Amino acid sequence: MTPGSNIPLTAQRVAVDVSAPVRLDVSGLLLTADGKVRSDDDFIFYNQPSGPGVTYTSGGGSSPDSITVDTAAVPPGIEKIVVTASPDAAGQTFQGIEPTATIRNAADGTVLATFTPPQLGTETALVVIEVYLRNGAWKARAVGQGYANGLAGIATDFGVSVEEPAAPAAPAPGAGKINLDKGRVSLQKNQTVSLVKGGKPLLSQVKMGLGWEPAYRGKDIDLDASVIAYGPQRNHIDSCYFGKLSIVNGAIKHSGDNLTGEGGGDDEVIVVDLGRLPQEVTGLVFTVNSFSGQKFTEVAKAYCRLLDAATGEELVRFDLTNAEAQTGVMMAKLIKQFSGEWEMTAMGDFVKSRTVRGMVKPAAQAL
Repeated sequence: MTPGSNIPLTAQRVAVDVSAPVRLDVSGLLLTADGKVRSDDDFIFYNQPSGPGVTYTSGGGSSPDSITVDTAAVPPGIEKIVVTASPDAAGQTFQGIEPTATIRNAADGTVLATFTPPQLGTETALVVIEVYLRNGAWKARAVGQGYANGLAGIATDFGVSVEEPAAPAAPAPGAGKINLDKGRVSLQKNQTVSLVKGGKPLLSQVKMGLGWEPAYRGKDIDLDASVIAYGPQRNHIDSCYFGKLSIVNGAIKHSGDNLTGEGGGDDEVIVVDLGRLPQEVTGLVFTVNSFSGQKFTEVAKAYCRLLDAATGEELVRFDLTNAEAQTGVMMAKLIKQFSGEWEMTAMGDFVKSRTVRGMVKPAAQAL
């Protein structure tokens, strides 16, 4: 296909994958007649992998990410699904990278069309293909429109609010103490949020979700998420990890081990009942280790996010944007203040350790 050309879709379900020599983030947006999403739920990507009639599938690093559209399941009022792509590495442009979109019959894998956008340069995100409804029939059009301001530019253009996962608004460095009153907070390294909402400390159950994927063309990667509990003198109280799934009388629990990092969503989850923590627990450090010895330079999209366990609402998020050739990373810490409230600080500090045992000392020093 060439830019602007279109084909009629001969299959009810079509998959669009976008491949390149580097790892790409591929996403899909469901648009109404005015070219906008109805809500942020219409933005389908690795952390929100399914919507009405549209699903995201991770290639896991060994094959491209893909967006599948079931035209029969697309809700009334949605007239177009745009498929977008951006390089996974922060700040990388499409200069010298030729992405190719392949449209397939999702039922049998038959190739219906391919499209390679020509003459790309400083773009950091692309609308590659659109699947659209015209006079009752579904078609696909080659687009290749570039954006210099990344996925955030595309998301904003199509009406996704930037506080949501497309392009989270980060608190300004050095700003006053941030709390949860304005909704979801996206932290950058070393930034802190007070777990207070409506003037009250958050003392209910929270979940710390930790996720990752293998870097492009990487093998399965077995990372282990843990939390280390400390007392007021930075004394080690206990560690919760895949070998010890419950500590401090069940106030901290671990979801169990994920061996591959495959697929969207959190890979491992640690549930913390802030209100039930013993008085002597005043600090928690959340860590991720590579027991198999693979380095974090072989990992893509590592993040941690704090959720309200009752509602599933995402409260705080921290995306690890840099990587070092180490086997351990301290992702975030929760510290109890004299007032009784907890504060969460994004860390992103790398350590040479394959196990949680080797993290106890450096994590204590970081409190």
